[in-house]
Amino acid sequence: MKRYISIDGGTTNTRLSLVEDGKIIETVKFPIGARAGINDKTLLPKTVKQGIIELLSKNSLKECDIERIIASGMITSDTGLISLPHLTLPAGIEELKKGSYETELPEISSIPFVFIRGVKSDAKSFEYADMIRGEETEIMGFSLEDAVYMLMGSHTKLIKLENEKIVSSATTLTGEFIASLATGTILKDSFSLNFDDFDKAYLFDGFEYAKSFGINEALFKVRILKNLFGKTELEAYSFFLGACLSGEVEAAAKFSSRKIFIGGKRQLKRAIYELLKASGFDAEMLSDEAVDASVVKGQIKIYEYED
Repeated sequence: MKRYISIDGGTTNTRLSLVEDGKIIETVKFPIGARAGINDKTLLPKTVKQGIIELLSKNSLKECDIERIIASGMITSDTGLISLPHLTLPAGIEELKKGSYETELPEISSIPFVFIRGVKSDAKSFEYADMIRGEETEIMGFSLEDAVYMLMGSHTKLIKLENEKIVSSATTLTGEFIASLATGTILKDSFSLNFDDFDKAYLFDGFEYAKSFGINEALFKVRILKNLFGKTELEAYSFFLGACLSGEVEAAAKFSSRKIFIGGKRQLKRAIYELLKASGFDAEMLSDEAVDASVVKGQIKIYEYED
């Protein structure tokens, strides 16, 4: 039986999973990520150590029962557990395996660690320069069909795959943009972000208005809709969401592929799917189950890869 501990290290959260023969047995999650290392570099190591102890204790295992701890994401950044430079694209499973870094961190655990590096573009122009940490591993956990993969979250990542290698990527701040606008501006009185659904007609209205008149003007129209036209919070929210996601469609248009797989947060995933389909893309939503398991599957595929 092959046992691993997987660490999915993000900017604000860290998730550890016990994996047996490719199956996730148990997961623990902490609201502490690489960002915590900016002010206190001891916090993330303590969190990871605590997570390892919890997984072992709950499953009556010892450290010697675990083959490796496989980690990816922002945990390899300068505020993570260990700072590793990005690999340069193109990169697939082989390159990610060769670029992995194995080491021991006895202050955390006696189990050997394997860190998977992020990747960066080899672009000569500023427009196409990009870098990612974590999503390269997530992508390897999918079917590796030639397409663009759009992973929605705090930072949306668009990643193009060709012949099972990542060849280019782009990043937007849409998730953080939405959260900041909805809670830190005058728009906070117009709607909440607690809706599980959206009004499709107003989603498209916001999208088209932003395309025609710019997102800045479109955003204030959200307040106009609510205060002067008496529209509901759901309608105002949907117009807002469509305006904010206009940039995602614009970013997708920069790639030559019209086939796009969409993963990430359910609320954003469904909305961008509608907008992409209406814009002529061959869009398909990845299942929540596939997305949830992708990091662990990708980590194991990379670690176990042999020439």
